Amino acid sequence: MPATERKRVAVAVCTYKRNEPLAVLLHALLACAERVKNRAAVGVAIVDDTADGQARRVASKFADKFDLGVEYRISGKQNISIARNLAVETALEIGDWIAMTDDDCEPPPQWLEALLDVQERTGADAVTGRMVRRAPQDAPRWITDQPFFDLGVEERPDGSEMCVGATFNTLISSEWLRARPGIRFDPNMGVVGGEDMVFFRAAHAAGLTIRFSEVGFVYENESIERATFGYQLYVYFWHGNSAALACVEDGMKRSRVFVHGTASLVRAGARPVSRLLRGEKPQLRFCLAQILHAVGKQLGAVGVRVDHR
Repeated sequence: MPATERKRVAVAVCTYKRNEPLAVLLHALLACAERVKNRAAVGVAIVDDTADGQARRVASKFADKFDLGVEYRISGKQNISIARNLAVETALEIGDWIAMTDDDCEPPPQWLEALLDVQERTGADAVTGRMVRRAPQDAPRWITDQPFFDLGVEERPDGSEMCVGATFNTLISSEWLRARPGIRFDPNMGVVGGEDMVFFRAAHAAGLTIRFSEVGFVYENESIERATFGYQLYVYFWHGNSAALACVEDGMKRSRVFVHGTASLVRAGARPVSRLLRGEKPQLRFCLAQILHAVGKQLGAVGVRVDHR
């Protein structure tokens, strides 16, 4: 099919000091583009959040490998919201659809195909999917024996309606975004995180229809530096904090968010006991992570902001 008759899909990626994972992602996107070449022309918008453009050499190697090319921009603000907004504006110049993902993700070959299938079947403005976290080969056994990698994982029937999406895996209409320039990522959330939840909730409230793709998932390749108990504790603490801050930003009462965090704390503390009563291992490491997740929520409810790293 001629390029003028195919959909134009721009993959929007923000990156920061992850050249090797970015190269892995771009190689994977080539396989995705090949899979949909008869129905979609694919390009990539890369926004580098380093001031000195550390990812330029990676982007340049792929410049002529995609039908719609590779557009490389530098943000350099160390603010993910500013970088994401620049990625959106760059992708709007390239494609009719924007496929968002992250620089540490690796989509399987059917990723774009699956998102496009759900969009065409449902007519949705956006299609989102899950992320499957993968441990490095030398990771300690406890990180996979206990459900650390289930954080944020959501299983839904294929094609079901959603009220949120995720920047690591969402296809969204460029036409819809162009018509609503006020729906963008909030720079005030760009250091602490949660900007994606605020963005998608605002978009949904403004009429964005979102559907779920069961097959359109992406892998997140966890680095060995992050496969430590200390880092996993930080991730759970930060995630709880950013989720609470996002809820407050969306208008939920702080008291309600704090109560929700307290309930989560009680459940986390009781989990090892209930597991022992069922004859199961207590999973004390994961219990501590859940406790910190709940404390992060409570602190977010009272206005404490934990920076992402």
